[in-house]
Amino acid sequence: MQAIMITSTGNTKVRRIAAYMEKSKARREDDVFIVEGIRMNAEIPQEKILETYVSESFLHKMQQSEKQYLMALANGYETVTDEVFRKMSDTQSPQGILSVVRQTHSDLVHILDQDNPMLLLLEDVQDPGNLGTMFRSAEGAGVNGILMSRGTADVYNPKVVRSTMGAIFRMPFMYVDSIPETMGQLRKKGICTYAAHLQGKKSYDEMDYTKPCAFLIGNEGNGLSREAAEAADNYILIPMLGKVESMNAGTSAAILTFEAARQRRTAH
Repeated sequence: MQAIMITSTGNTKVRRIAAYMEKSKARREDDVFIVEGIRMNAEIPQEKILETYVSESFLHKMQQSEKQYLMALANGYETVTDEVFRKMSDTQSPQGILSVVRQTHSDLVHILDQDNPMLLLLEDVQDPGNLGTMFRSAEGAGVNGILMSRGTADVYNPKVVRSTMGAIFRMPFMYVDSIPETMGQLRKKGICTYAAHLQGKKSYDEMDYTKPCAFLIGNEGNGLSREAAEAADNYILIPMLGKVESMNAGTSAAILTFEAARQRRTAH
């Protein structure tokens, strides 16, 4: 913890944090990302926290539990003025605390080395809020890992991080070069792939997900690519009433994974 408060928005550390907030390249090059807010900071594994910054007003208003959290930080924390914190923050109404966190790296062998795995395969999912929500619902449904195409939004985008509500620290994930090739690897491991597709003939709740399975979700606007769709073992359909033709990608992922969770729960 430094005794001197950072008061200049031109400070090197401040500009570096702002770059991490705005640029995926900067985050990728330094293998870090930013976590804002006291609740999200409390979710971070301590060994991954590299730096923590708090605003002047946060220090004045913090509760006893927040004070204890700061005092327990192995690397301490630095204080900045409210103006400087606004420069560093990605939110309109900053809570006054953020940390620089080391990125996580999973590999396919680790993700597939699970007992009766349930996975999500995401192809070019673009909306940050959508992606973050998928992480959150996936954790709730018991998904063992999320595999994403390179065209999927950056999971370390501040909006994605916030939307995960902490699931980003607990859900194994990785980007893959080819979704169809990855599906081939899953098949060799005995994992059956299900594509949410308008050409599906069977309703999603007519299939058996009690065995190793993976759900393939496509881009919000364009759906799945032809190559990815053709690589799937099964097409499934989420039947709908009314005049809507398709379901939001995040909602589809939640419906499918929670149906699998229900089946697995009742099968025991």
